[in-house]
Amino acid sequence: MLPLLVFFISHCIALASSLNDEGLALLFFKQSLGNSTAGCLDNWNSSDTNPCSWYGVRCKEGRVIFLNIPDKRLYGFLYLDTGRLASLRYLNLKNNYFYGSLPVDLFSATGLTSLVLSGNSFFGPVPVEIGNLKDLRILDLSQNSFNDSVPSSLLQCKKLKQLFLTQNSFTGSLPDGFGTSLVMLQKLDLSFNIFSGLIPSDLGNLSSLQGVLDLSHNLFNGSIPASLGNLPISVYINLSYNNLSGAIPLNDVLLNVGPTAFMGNPLLCGIPLKIVCPAKPEPLLYEPTQIFPRGSSGRGRCFVITIVACTVLGICFISVLFSYWYRKFYVCKGGKRVKESNFEEKSIVRKEMFCFRTDDLESLSENMEQCIFIPLDSQVKFDLEQLLKASAFLLGKSRIGIVYKVVLEKGTTVAVRRLEDGGSQRYRDFQAEVESIGKIRHPNIVSLLAYCWCINEKLLIYDYMPNGELATAIHGRTGLIYFKPLSWSTRLRIMKGVAKGLAFLHEFSPKKYVHGNLKPSNILLGEKMEPRITDFGLNRLAYTAEESLVVNLEHMARGTPQQGSPYALTATNSSPIMSYYEAPEASKSSKPSQKWDVYSYGVILLEMISGKSPVTQTGSSEMGLVQWIQLSTEIKPLCHVLDPFLVHDLEKRDEMIAVLDIALACVHISPDKRPLMRIVSDTLERLASFT
Repeated sequence: MLPLLVFFISHCIALASSLNDEGLALLFFKQSLGNSTAGCLDNWNSSDTNPCSWYGVRCKEGRVIFLNIPDKRLYGFLYLDTGRLASLRYLNLKNNYFYGSLPVDLFSATGLTSLVLSGNSFFGPVPVEIGNLKDLRILDLSQNSFNDSVPSSLLQCKKLKQLFLTQNSFTGSLPDGFGTSLVMLQKLDLSFNIFSGLIPSDLGNLSSLQGVLDLSHNLFNGSIPASLGNLPISVYINLSYNNLSGAIPLNDVLLNVGPTAFMGNPLLCGIPLKIVCPAKPEPLLYEPTQIFPRGSSGRGRCFVITIVACTVLGICFISVLFSYWYRKFYVCKGGKRVKESNFEEKSIVRKEMFCFRTDDLESLSENMEQCIFIPLDSQVKFDLEQLLKASAFLLGKSRIGIVYKVVLEKGTTVAVRRLEDGGSQRYRDFQAEVESIGKIRHPNIVSLLAYCWCINEKLLIYDYMPNGELATAIHGRTGLIYFKPLSWSTRLRIMKGVAKGLAFLHEFSPKKYVHGNLKPSNILLGEKMEPRITDFGLNRLAYTAEESLVVNLEHMARGTPQQGSPYALTATNSSPIMSYYEAPEASKSSKPSQKWDVYSYGVILLEMISGKSPVTQTGSSEMGLVQWIQLSTEIKPLCHVLDPFLVHDLEKRDEMIAVLDIALACVHISPDKRPLMRIVSDTLERLASFT
């Protein structure tokens, strides 16, 4: 870059006598682009005395007031010396490939009235210097990767009429005084970000609003301020998919928008949603001690206690009867075979089974082979005896256990995971965990059909996925001669499906699961290449308490993540490949979080977009894919990291770049800056509408 800069400065000095300062500033802007020879800028010539006849440039009284170059695939950092463009009023560079942070110098053009940078790849916080643009009427930063909070200095732009910040990663609350400072706003779109906190009540002061006030797909919480009823009745207010709660205020503006404006807020109630709000409890008109009238000598209390005790005893008695029936019905009987401790590659060996009482479970001898087979799905039409007689083929092995493809007599195919070390885990503990997993049913999650428990053997029976692992679909299999790369439409469909499944685990599953081990080998592909997440919740089934303690101690002893970058690698753990999918904070904590899964999902997105493995060889050293993408995009535009196999889908390049931006947001080094999977899923679903 330095030789280019020196050459350009010397070139400018040589031409200073013919081209004015504004022209020199625009020529420098052209030279800074990665594709400065783009056809649209062919008539930007140094031989002209001024730039007023150049493409995208308009002048007034010989001064540049208008620079409009949208949709021209220009890429590079934004270098624009607005100090030399003192009369610039309108700047529009939307739908190009500019990247990096916004330069502070951009806000030297204090006369700007319109700044449109939407549809690029800018990231980082918005500089506080934006407050210098006192005459700004239109600000459009949508469809980028801006993060951090909105600077309070934006409130100094009191003439703003249109503000579009949608589809970024802005966080935090809106600045105090937002509604009282920007009273001239006519259009406001803050959707698809990570804004949180209360909706400011002073938004009701925006009496000039027209069209839509869109706050959807954020993390706003608390109640809906009644002051929104002061807005013009023609304004459509969209508050969907937040964390709002309480009753929807009864005013004409909010009652007219319909239920879709409030969907995705499960704690909201009111007339638009046709959900009756719970009645407030009536205040007590008597002292609690007067429930039993004086003079009753405690007989009322005794009566109530007797009823409660009888009820509890009755429930216990029914539970015992049910437990006895349950064991008698499901416990497998008889059938001795030669004892075999391991499964062979081609067949599963039948185990000895006996009937036994529930209260014997905790005191069983370790030498006894006793198994319980429990179906978790009504579609299960086989029992353990049929399962153990079936043909089985080895699919793979991990630290969690061995996986077999099992073909039953009637042609039904299932996948059976034999947990590597069940240890002395008690049946009740195992049952609670596995039956919780078995309740999860989602099109993008592999269903657990049944399980088998023995003292030293534990089997999990799943739906079988015929198209194998996502890792194989992306990279092929070692030794496989023919490999058909996935098309972009297939990759995008898989990305969307995984996001839906992960969002369901995080927010709608019984225990709001965290996967904690997400990687392409844990994503299986069905008959129509639909993605299905598997292997969640298994860590608690595979280890005893002592083994878990050892794992946690080893996990906490890992190194710290690399610093100084918004995207960082995680130190290597016991699984070198898995370490590149783990979030940076995994080295500091033994308890996974949902933001761990978001990071892992972001790495998978990068892997599918670039076609590269999670670890890349660079000379004699190795580099994680996240770091490689980061370094590559510092010197090249984002489109240069795309998988070469996607050359036939280049008409979708804008879509690919948008997904790449989502991926980079997911792998941010700070967990708080990563979006929720619900936000990621909703953004991907709406991708086609804004690319």
